[in-house]
Amino acid sequence: MSGAVTDPWADPSTPTEPGAPYTGPPPTAPVPGGSYGQYPPPYGYPGPHGYPAPYGQPHGAPWGPPPQKPRRPGQVITSAVLAFVQAGVVLIASLYVWFFASLADVAAAEAGAANTSRTMQALATEGTVLAVVQLVSAVLLVVAGIAALNRRTRLAWLLLLGAHAVQVVLAVYWTVRMLVVLGDVPGPGAEESFVAFTLFFAAAPLVGLGLVVGGPGRRWFAGGSQA
Repeated sequence: MSGAVTDPWADPSTPTEPGAPYTGPPPTAPVPGGSYGQYPPPYGYPGPHGYPAPYGQPHGAPWGPPPQKPRRPGQVITSAVLAFVQAGVVLIASLYVWFFASLADVAAAEAGAANTSRTMQALATEGTVLAVVQLVSAVLLVVAGIAALNRRTRLAWLLLLGAHAVQVVLAVYWTVRMLVVLGDVPGPGAEESFVAFTLFFAAAPLVGLGLVVGGPGRRWFAGGSQA
């Protein structure tokens, strides 16, 4: 038959030749920069760590922790703590000075117009003034310690230096004063004992000064306006 179809695909009864087995879709080249490249994933699509990526955030972008604030050096913390400790010691010592000044005032009143009365009166006045000065210095220590722990300014550094320096000056004054007053006290070792006791009050301020007068303690207060 001249009009017969010779195409084997058109005639169901004609056998066909077997072809190659199916191997899946043709491979494609990987897209640089992840499955989405440099384009952001759809809103809400899971990003890194399983959390939805925000709108406009490229897929695969790093989600590192936020930058931490600089930590206050241990020298600054220790100096502030020493200021608080010194404030407590000075407060107790000031109460004792005020108490003995009151006793000297009473003794001067009972002595009348004698020379001893004038000496006791001078000691009472000096003791009262010193007690007030020491109380003010204790308040300065507390304020300086709080400022050093909460602020990172030059003013806080100067307050801490000044508070410790005032304590050193007071300790030196008491040492000299004890040497003068106790010079006529009979018995060996009386002056040395009182001088050693007064120098005890200078130990903590000297350490506190050494911690912040230079090194990391000073650089901390020069590094910013506020911690």
